[in-house]
Amino acid sequence: MKEIKLEVITPSKKALNEEVLAVTLPGTVGSFQVLYNHAPLISTLEIGVMKVITTDNTEEFYSISGGTAEVLNNRVLVLAESIEARDEIDVNRAEKAKERAKERLSSHDKSIDEARAEAALKRAMNRIKLVEKKA
Repeated sequence: MKEIKLEVITPSKKALNEEVLAVTLPGTVGSFQVLYNHAPLISTLEIGVMKVITTDNTEEFYSISGGTAEVLNNRVLVLAESIEARDEIDVNRAEKAKERAKERLSSHDKSIDEARAEAALKRAMNRIKLVEKKA
């Protein structure tokens, strides 16, 4: 299997820059996989899991919090709001964030930004799900 170049950039850092065999991304209209010679594509990304198949055929999983992806000439550029490898996720912190978001949403306080609280809940649940996932 031929390699593609994967670059992941967040507002705070260049998170990944490596050759991989495949990458699966959480597009807003559904997940999609990119392999060698994929057609050019630009897509928005949802909060979800990015799966990478490395050149030694191992699978790596990352929690990403939305963004955009461009596929062109065997290069995938992901501009993500945030990214965390499975082993970087603090489950206790994610559980607390989940509970805080649930409390905010259930309070019906007019000063609460519901969209922001819903996004926080979704990010926390994505992190928890990734850590618990069997791979």
